[in-house]
Amino acid sequence: MSQDLKKLLGEVIEMHRAELCKMADLIYDFAEELRRIENRPKTLQEAIVSGVHQRKFYVFQYNGCLCVRLSVLTDYLQNEGFTVERGIALDTAFRATWDNCRASVDDEGKNTAPVLGILVEYDALEDIGHACGHHMQGPAGIGAAIAIKDVMKDYPFKLVIYGTPAEETLGGKIIMLDAGYMKELDLALMSHGSPNTSVDEKCMALENFVVTFHGVKSHAAISPDEGRSALDAALLSFHAIEMLREHVKDDTRMHYTIRNAGGPPNVVPDLTVAEYTLRSYSTSYLNTVVERFYNILKGAALMTDTTYDIQRDLPFKSKIVCHSVNDLLMKNAAYEKAPSIAAPRKKTGSTDFGNVLYEIPGSCIRIAFTKPDAQPHSQEYLEAGKTDKAHDAICYAAKIMADTFCDVITTPGLLTQIKEEFYAAKQKE
Repeated sequence: MSQDLKKLLGEVIEMHRAELCKMADLIYDFAEELRRIENRPKTLQEAIVSGVHQRKFYVFQYNGCLCVRLSVLTDYLQNEGFTVERGIALDTAFRATWDNCRASVDDEGKNTAPVLGILVEYDALEDIGHACGHHMQGPAGIGAAIAIKDVMKDYPFKLVIYGTPAEETLGGKIIMLDAGYMKELDLALMSHGSPNTSVDEKCMALENFVVTFHGVKSHAAISPDEGRSALDAALLSFHAIEMLREHVKDDTRMHYTIRNAGGPPNVVPDLTVAEYTLRSYSTSYLNTVVERFYNILKGAALMTDTTYDIQRDLPFKSKIVCHSVNDLLMKNAAYEKAPSIAAPRKKTGSTDFGNVLYEIPGSCIRIAFTKPDAQPHSQEYLEAGKTDKAHDAICYAAKIMADTFCDVITTPGLLTQIKEEFYAAKQKE
């Protein structure tokens, strides 16, 4: 039965292949056009560029990252019968829903149909465009959604596609979660271009801080005794972090840099701005490291008779690994004969999708479309973005996600098993 359904799912996706690939190319091309324009909008303002209104593009910039809301995505979903909400939590975010629950309720009157989510990104990097492959995610998610809608009509479910901007900078998914979105999902899937077809074993929780130390300015030769060096405070904090490295778990990562050292060498600096990044594969453990980091700042300020202000960015959480979801995705990747299948990635960075997967079971399928040694945010990634391999990756991702949802919808007890695994793993985090 499921094999027959998966064959039909694949056929629907192939029927839409040309349109899906065209969507991806349009998103890619528009980012290339925009980043060549001088004086791009620096705030949330509509960009007026050549052909923008004809293509129905709206472009915004968040902290150096080009976030694009494209009606080429939302209009397509709307034309396919999805209910589309635009501008949710963020101006460039959207939510598209297909409700096929058909009054599936239990004895207590609660709807028992699964609520399945597909998350898509579409950010372009300011200086290098779509060198992370985000232009492929929207079309892949749409392809999977349309296939499930058309083929799985006889089964109760609710399907939600979330457009999630600002992953590269603000952590758009975190903002959306805080606004109450995505929490209705029973299972969340995402896709991403990659050198290999695989899944992530885990991802790192991340905390980022910008600390401004305040001292007292004075001439370094004439009256150094009257000065209080903000730079000394920053340097002491750096040294303390080096000492801390010996006394944290092996997976902990701590980095720092100076944004503003505070002036010429003949003046005791009264202001120094430093930035710190802390990471761990465990959110709960990272929280303990953050408390120790706060003590470092207190100590550095106390030793130098300075003060400081802290800007704490939105925290990125570590994902709760759900092996059964990973296994389903990789089983379906093998079924679809996806290219360059590899073992799950054990070393990863940080993503706001981790915050979603800290609350909801799910995973991301990575689809090969570049050379094996290519790195994200590179020229190689950018050049691969409009190749036949990129177009193939869109369809592979769509098929694998659709197949996985098909397994969940048609296999009694599978979703319950996934949730039990998820909550058991979260209790151990």
